[in-house]
Amino acid sequence: MYYKKKLGNKGEIISAKYLENLNYKILCKNFSCYFGEIDLIALDRSIAPHEVVFIEVKTRTNTNCGNPAEAITYYKTKHLYKTASYFLYLYNLENYPVRFDAIEIINSKKIHHIKKAIIDSPY
Repeated sequence: MYYKKKLGNKGEIISAKYLENLNYKILCKNFSCYFGEIDLIALDRSIAPHEVVFIEVKTRTNTNCGNPAEAITYYKTKHLYKTASYFLYLYNLENYPVRFDAIEIINSKKIHHIKKAIIDSPY
């Protein structure tokens, strides 16, 4: 279990650096509350109006069991929505446009950013 946590943390660090290079501002890492946890929350400053982006990072050493983003289940998305709603309320960001992305990291080298990965969002 320790190995998986370490691998996940490494993926989140790589993802945050990747996003910062694309002019995103990281608002929060590993936000958690009663409803669930979100790996990264960022502000996409490359478009107007700026969007609050909730990012699920999936890190794998290989694709033997499929692409990493395939592990984002319906159950996980329900928790993401509730957690995102709470974050927006907590930080008074409810009027911002919202997007849910996924970042796949394979073997700490290949980065695949999937914008609007979760499209059945209530936002």
